[in-house]
Amino acid sequence: MQLRLTVNGRAVDTDVEPHTLLIDLLRGPLGLTGTHSGCDTSQCGCCTVLVDGDSVKSCSMLAVQAQGRSVTTVEGLAKADGTLHPVQEAFIACHGLQCGFCTPGMMMSATCLLQHNPKPTDEEIVQALEGNLCRCTGYVNIVAAVKQAADAMQGAKA
Repeated sequence: MQLRLTVNGRAVDTDVEPHTLLIDLLRGPLGLTGTHSGCDTSQCGCCTVLVDGDSVKSCSMLAVQAQGRSVTTVEGLAKADGTLHPVQEAFIACHGLQCGFCTPGMMMSATCLLQHNPKPTDEEIVQALEGNLCRCTGYVNIVAAVKQAADAMQGAKA
């Protein structure tokens, strides 16, 4: 099938099999390996991307379902000049990662949250991240990173 979508702000035209998962398109032909494949059952959240601004587990979405839509991966958060997104900067500053495997999905879920709720409470952050599993950090630093990113994004708007 012919597929046309936008990935990280760039128009993409490609052929895919009807059963191709979005994660397989991203990691395979498009070479965007920042999106991780963890469980293949939509439980861990490592594969989370944004589709038209909403967080989606890309292992549970067919690539053809992205026809005409906009997909953002963790690689698409940074600006073209390499400047990191405030969520990326905050995860680094707050040590919101250890092994890093869950980090792309966590960052994408956090970005989605902050786009819809720029001043989340701790409870709202935890709720927004509940579909993302981390086996290393205990989530304290991840929540701190999301709070710092929210503050940075609010400061940038002021």
